[in-house]
Amino acid sequence: MLFDLIDLRLFVTIAEVNNFTLSAERVHLTPTAAKKRIKELEARVGIALINSKSKHLQFTAAGLSFLTHAQQFLREVERLQADMQQYKDELRGDVRILANTTAVTEFMPEILGNYLAQHPHVNVVLEERPNQDIMEGIQQGTADIGIVAGPVHAEGVEVISFSTDRLVLVTALEHPLAGSGRVSFNQTMEYEHVGLHEGSTLQNFLHRIVSDQGQQLKLRIQVRSFEAMCRMVETNVGIAILPLDAALRHKQTMQLSLIELCDSWSVRERSLVVQCMEDLPLYARDLIDFIREETAHSMPIIKQAA
Repeated sequence: MLFDLIDLRLFVTIAEVNNFTLSAERVHLTPTAAKKRIKELEARVGIALINSKSKHLQFTAAGLSFLTHAQQFLREVERLQADMQQYKDELRGDVRILANTTAVTEFMPEILGNYLAQHPHVNVVLEERPNQDIMEGIQQGTADIGIVAGPVHAEGVEVISFSTDRLVLVTALEHPLAGSGRVSFNQTMEYEHVGLHEGSTLQNFLHRIVSDQGQQLKLRIQVRSFEAMCRMVETNVGIAILPLDAALRHKQTMQLSLIELCDSWSVRERSLVVQCMEDLPLYARDLIDFIREETAHSMPIIKQAA
């Protein structure tokens, strides 16, 4: 049974955007031509792949199975194209990365800026996701690389540790804890906290820590970004637990005090997660090597004013 690459890309795109007209446009087809291709594809397979009776786009059980194979097949085609490119001394391809908030906002912009400047024919999609969604994306093959912090509990993936992530306490300069050398998370529990939005990896992590201690975090306000957290802390709305990278960056423009946490969990491994390193296209493997090189020995330190 022979399949056309355009048909496979169309089918996968339909699953990604959940809109038939937009999917057709993305693969440079008219909606009429796209519908005809799907009908012909179903005729070759001998079974319906998309439920035509549903008001919304809905794959049949066979369609979902076909989607998985189509995604895997297209990844192999991309890998073949990428591996051939190495003989032209030019990397070319598209990489999709799912990463936690710290990676997306703090260290990946600079790393990707440097990498893409060196490789003008490599394109990257970087999306912020909670850890669970990152792992599911890698396991299901909808993303090439995942970036997470903390222990990884997932089957069928390869985990590559590449740097360390440290959480610190951030307070206003006039807060009672400001200027402390080191504090435990438990010492912060009596004060009101500024938190990240519900569902974020960091907030979920802190909720688990508090729950394990049989306590409850006094959340005064929750916001959508590290910058918003620091602005709230600066005005003494509450204190916050942040990654050191983010805390140091915002300390440059805000009046903040950074205090080291003595809890062992405050230092976490950062990891790259992939389905199988050997199966990745050359350009994706090259990007992973670049990330590891750029982050080697890059653990920042807290410097308090004298």
